Amino acid sequence: MSKVSPLVDSLIEAFQCLPGVGPKSAQRMTLHLLERNKNAGLVLSNTLEMALEKVDKCKECRIFTENDICEICSNEKRNSKILCIVESVSDVFAIEQSNQFNGHYFILHGHLSPIDDIGPEELALNLLFSKVKKNNVNEVILATGSTLEGETTSHFIFDNLKSVEELKITKLARGVPLGGELEYVDRGTIMHALSDRQILKNDS
Repeated sequence: MSKVSPLVDSLIEAFQCLPGVGPKSAQRMTLHLLERNKNAGLVLSNTLEMALEKVDKCKECRIFTENDICEICSNEKRNSKILCIVESVSDVFAIEQSNQFNGHYFILHGHLSPIDDIGPEELALNLLFSKVKKNNVNEVILATGSTLEGETTSHFIFDNLKSVEELKITKLARGVPLGGELEYVDRGTIMHALSDRQILKNDS
């Protein structure tokens, strides 16, 4: 700590809650805002406060939004009969940047991990299964990561949906590297992984 100002020290420590930000990076951010850009710091503070207060999960897909239903789910131009299942909101951002997908999403906010006490309930899988059946979804795309946990989650979802009649279940093609996560995959690879997705079950 700087031992100069308790507030400055507190701000440096607060920045370290962000992933990948250590003491030195936090110190640079703090000094930059205080020395050169106090107005931007105030905008950051106000925006952060509003976002934390007002943003919650969409009741349909569980993406972050300040509305009950997000812009993707409420967009009538998108195909609500195709549902892409991902682990995180950052995966949605990655897929959207590929401009290859025009369906809807369901965000798990994690993957099955008994050691971390993350089971089907924590991932809202009952909501997912109900949504697929109630909305007469035609295709489910399993776009979980190709890590061991992601594959386990994918298999669990497949086992619970394979009996649904007239439902096609697909998964991303192996353009996504083994052990990789979607948010770190380049746009072109995601485009090919979506367009060349593999059929696991096809009752259509």
